[in-house]
This record gives sequence, C-alpha cells and structure tokens, in this order.
Amino acid sequence: MEECKVPVGVAPNTDVGPYSFEEFVEASRQFHGYPAPGLLLGGYMVEHAKTFIPEGVLFDAVSETAWCLPDAVQMLTPCTVGNGWLRVLNLGLYALSLFDKRTGEGVRVSVDTEKLEKWPEIAVWLFKSKPKREQDTMAIRAQIRDAGASVCSVEKIFVKENMLDRKSKGAIGRCSRCGQAYPIAHGPVCRGCQGELPYKKSITLPSETELEEALPRSIPVELAVGRRAMHDMTRVRPGDSKTVVIKRGQTIDIGDLCRLQQMGRFSVYVEEDRPSGDWVHEDEAAKAFAEAMAGPGVAIENAPREGKVNLGAERSGMLTVDVERLESFNLFPGVMAASRKGGVLIKAGGRIAGTRAIPLFLSRRDFDLAMSILNPGPLFEVKPIKRKRVGAVITGNEVYNGLIEDKFESVIRNKLTEYGCEMVRAIITPDDTDKIAQAVKNLVHEGADLIVTTAGLSVDPDDVTRKGLVNAGVTDLLYGIPVLPGAMTLLGRLGDIRLLGVPACALFYKITSLDLLLPKLLVDDEITRSDLAKLSHGGLCLECRHCSFPKCSFGR
Repeated sequence: MEECKVPVGVAPNTDVGPYSFEEFVEASRQFHGYPAPGLLLGGYMVEHAKTFIPEGVLFDAVSETAWCLPDAVQMLTPCTVGNGWLRVLNLGLYALSLFDKRTGEGVRVSVDTEKLEKWPEIAVWLFKSKPKREQDTMAIRAQIRDAGASVCSVEKIFVKENMLDRKSKGAIGRCSRCGQAYPIAHGPVCRGCQGELPYKKSITLPSETELEEALPRSIPVELAVGRRAMHDMTRVRPGDSKTVVIKRGQTIDIGDLCRLQQMGRFSVYVEEDRPSGDWVHEDEAAKAFAEAMAGPGVAIENAPREGKVNLGAERSGMLTVDVERLESFNLFPGVMAASRKGGVLIKAGGRIAGTRAIPLFLSRRDFDLAMSILNPGPLFEVKPIKRKRVGAVITGNEVYNGLIEDKFESVIRNKLTEYGCEMVRAIITPDDTDKIAQAVKNLVHEGADLIVTTAGLSVDPDDVTRKGLVNAGVTDLLYGIPVLPGAMTLLGRLGDIRLLGVPACALFYKITSLDLLLPKLLVDDEITRSDLAKLSHGGLCLECRHCSFPKCSFGR
C-alpha cells in the first residue's frame, strides 16, 4: 500500500464534518449513548478519509474493529451495517477504509502509534495502560480535539475482489418449524430453529401439551401380563453384552416379570397405551429414513431395533455421501444419521451408516420435515471400482541408465492388484521431456485408460515430468496437494484418459496420497482443486510403526 501525503502546516480544524467538536460530542451521546473516545477519534478518521475520495464517487466502508469506530462511519457517511455499505471485520485494529464501490480503490486510515508521543492520554486510552475508571476522560477528549487526524496514517489501498461482491440474501422461504421468513440457503429450517438463538429456551421447543401427548403412559409390570410391549427392552451387562430381552410387539407373560424387574424395570409401556394424536413410532420412522437414504450399492442390514436401522455395503467399492443433505437432516430435532467418511473403500457387507429416531414417538410434523430432506434422493451410494487398464511411465536417468534398480513398478502394480486392475505396460524413460511425452502417447495407443507417472515431480533441475506431460497433450493439470506424504502429487487429463503423477515419496512410505486418490480415479470421480483442498483436514499421515490404514485418521 502506498502512503498518502497529508497536508502539513495547516492550522488544525476541530470541526467534525458538519459538527463543531462540542456538537459532535453531543451527537455521539445521542447516537452511541456515550461520547466514547473511540467514537470521537473515529469522527476525525472518517472525515480525513473522505477528503481522499473524489466528489461524486459512491463508496463503501470497512471498519477493522467492532468497537465505537463503526458508529462514527454510520454517523458521518451513508454507509451503515443495515444497508450493507459498511462491513465490520473485527481484527482488533483501530483502522477504517473508504473505497470506490466499483473499482475498490480507496484509502485506509489508522491510528499511528508512533505519533502518540505528544498525546499521552490518547496513548493511555488506546493501549488500555490504565483501567478505564482511572483514565482521565476529559483530558483524553481534549487531546482528541486538539490532535484530530494528525495521529493517523493514511495509505492508498485496493480492496480484494470479494469485498466488491454484493452478498444477496438469496431466496427467502418460510421456516417449516417456527413459520418465520428466512434465507433458505441457511438450511432446511432457519438458524434459530437449528439451535443458534441466544436464549436459554428455544421458541421452537414443543409445548407442554405436545410433550404430554407424546409420552405414552406407563403401567406397573405386574399389570402388563398379557399385553404387548410398545418397544424393545434390553439388558446391558457393562463391558460384556447388550441383549434384547423383550421385543416390540411381544406379549408379556408371567415369566417375563422377574427378568424385567432384574433389569430394573418396574413399569413398562404397552401397545394399548399409544399416545393420542398423529405420532410416528421410532421403528417406523427409522425404517422410512433408512429406505430413503440407501442408494445404489447400499443395503438395509436389519429390521428396526430400538428405533435404529443400519446400512451396509451391498458391493465392494467407494462410499459417496451427500454431506450437505446429511448435515441438513441432522439439523432436525428428534432424528439422527451417522456415517463413515465419504471417499473410503468399502468391502461388501461393511457397515456404512446408521439412522434412528431419538424419541419413542416422533411427531408427524417432524417426521415429514425430516423426510423432505431425503425425498430428492439417497444420501449414500457405493460406487463400483472399475477395473481399468493402467499404463505406467517411470522416469529418472538413474533408473533408465541402470544405476539403480527400479522399485516403482512393483509398488504401482501391487496397489493396482488390490483393485483388480491390469497394468498394460510400464515404460522407463530418462529425464527427457520428448521421451516422456512419447511414452505417454505409446500407452494411450496401447489402450491404457489410466496413466500413472512416477517421480520427476520435485524442484530439481532434472525433474521434467510435468513438461513432458504437457508436451504429450495433458491438460487440466493440478499440481501439489495438501497431503503428507505426497504433497507433490499431480493430476491431469488426456482426453478421456485420467493421469496421476506420483512423487518419489511413494517408494519410502507405505501409505501416501496415492492411496487417497487412486480409488477416486477408479470410480471416475471428478477431482477439483476444491476437493484436494478438503483433503488437508486429515491429510497428515502419522507414519505409525504398525500401519492400520484405512482404520486411522489419514484422509478421513
């Protein structure tokens, strides 16, 4: 940022815009509740910044603190928080910027701590070197009046493009729980009904009447003989077992009384005492949720038990999860679903998710709302691994000239064997761009539909693999990913053929970025820079002596 030249030798003017200083003190009291030093100094900062904005230019403002300074902007400019022309970035810095709405060109005015030597009371206020009750308010106010903007520095700025974007609320809908209008981009219900209201008791809680209706009436166990249980009842032996002793719908007989009492159950719910009104039993709700969530390659493992249903893999492949809708589903009260992380390989029969209703009975309204998230389509799918024909290009002068034995081919071949893929051929090339390019073209001609290159992706002078790939016609290159080991991984495309560049670390580490990306390529997943950025959370391998991948946090 370039420093602006501030006129010198001019007699200080204590006016603040259209106000005399005394008038501004009173206006601050009316607007802010108190003529705070930060607001008074902020007035001079705002007016000083305005002198650098050409007449007729529409401008926006940014305050870098949430205390006092935003009110000075709102008092002296058309920019307010309400109209969106003022943005408050609480960086804790006493600075503000005014800039052209269209171009982003403007000025930043900040308190310059090096200029406070002549103004010790302002320094006390700014640095809070004395408790507020010990600060001399009138002396601070007098020094602010006399110093004005002279204690500030001014810089020319160009704000970032995203600050010029007008953030629209987007489409507005009616919250299905509380009935209020809200931006539907916030989720299936408003953020208040998601639990973000600043009150101890949410207005979306069911009424006392609703709660009473939802609770079935229990009866003493001795009166339950001959009647049917309303839900599964389990016996838990800590650290040993959890067993269903009485199943839902089972008729309770005299022999069950002792078992129930040993379990600590002296009263039970029975079918005949279902709650009045329109309620959905936990088992019916869980069954409906599971059926709606299961997509291709996903099977329902079990009949509902205690209001819970599990989902498993019907075939081996890679799990995909509609994360946004899964999270939206879990915003509703009384329901839940939990799954494994998307992008992991699943063997046939492996468990991938579970869902349940939390209360014994779910209101029909809440059930319908939760189902509205699931109706557009399933949340989970297991994509089958495609048995691709894979070609490998192994680069390196030392390998090509026989100075060291190639180990890369066996590493790649072993990885591919796990997925049932065939290696068409492995071609060893020197660090020569033309020969690397020709090797890639040869593999394409021989029918490879996935090409893996090894090494030559670092910053050494001989690392020319990327240039050779470009010469071969590879496009959409993504080089470098936030995964360790494997940061120098490369992805690209040659027509319909996918390409994966594996750095040398794959020779030394058992598990690398190769193990995270190869499954995605084998199910033809699109991989964007955004997808790679998401790997950063969980992208650090701990290099355990006894590797348990994929039963660990790496890539998860």
